[in-house]
Amino acid sequence: MPLIGFKKRFAPMVESGKKRQTIRAKRRDGRNPHPGETLYLYTGLRTKGCRKIGQVFCKSVTEIVVTRRGIILAGEWVTSAEADQIAIADGFGSYSELWDFMEREHHMMSIEDTSGFWGLLIKW
Repeated sequence: MPLIGFKKRFAPMVESGKKRQTIRAKRRDGRNPHPGETLYLYTGLRTKGCRKIGQVFCKSVTEIVVTRRGIILAGEWVTSAEADQIAIADGFGSYSELWDFMEREHHMMSIEDTSGFWGLLIKW
């Protein structure tokens, strides 16, 4: 029963169906979503303003690395056009905006090609 929380800025895109994926860190307890599971989507988790914004079925879960240089998906570098497509599907205007968000949210400062945010691309 994976719960996924979204920042307010993403809630309208999730509710409208425009945003049908999210990039998340792997859970420390190993209880990551799996294809076929129901995902419960919320905004404002752990606040008085918490509200459910969706209930969907997980289609896929793929390992992803977001770096300053680009995206590694399932162990392979994607093209810059594919990186932009992933970013746009995730609610950003471009890969550059996604990187800026990840760097700010996860305090990433390294410019190494393979250092960055390691996690999961979850699609529904």
